[in-house]
Amino acid sequence: MNQVKKKIALRVVSVVAVLFGLLTIKSGGSVLFGPESAKLAAGNVVDFVLWFNFLAGFLYVIAGIGLWMEKVWAVWLAGLIAIMTALVFLALTVHISGGGLYENRTIAAMTLRFTLWTFIFFFTRKKLVGRT
Repeated sequence: MNQVKKKIALRVVSVVAVLFGLLTIKSGGSVLFGPESAKLAAGNVVDFVLWFNFLAGFLYVIAGIGLWMEKVWAVWLAGLIAIMTALVFLALTVHISGGGLYENRTIAAMTLRFTLWTFIFFFTRKKLVGRT
């Protein structure tokens, strides 16, 4: 891939990361700090997942900015986000297995988050770190 295509691809991924982070902060923040109606609309919220996702949203934005600037540390932050998401997803699975309440959309959202950040890590590692 030539340098122009590489730069465009990194820009697209970084914008996706930042937008995803901002949306995550907004949606999590509205449930955590918004009106009671937002919490009710969220249904069976799993508090530790909600807090993790809200706080991780800030890391998404930081990683996206770092990727825009083509910083290698942002690649490793993306990998860390993927690993942390997997661990929280595992904890959610334990919560559900123990009879804890949850929403199916939580499972879908965690699947999306894990898949997205795993993709971002491997894609940007290839582009910025040079490994295949």
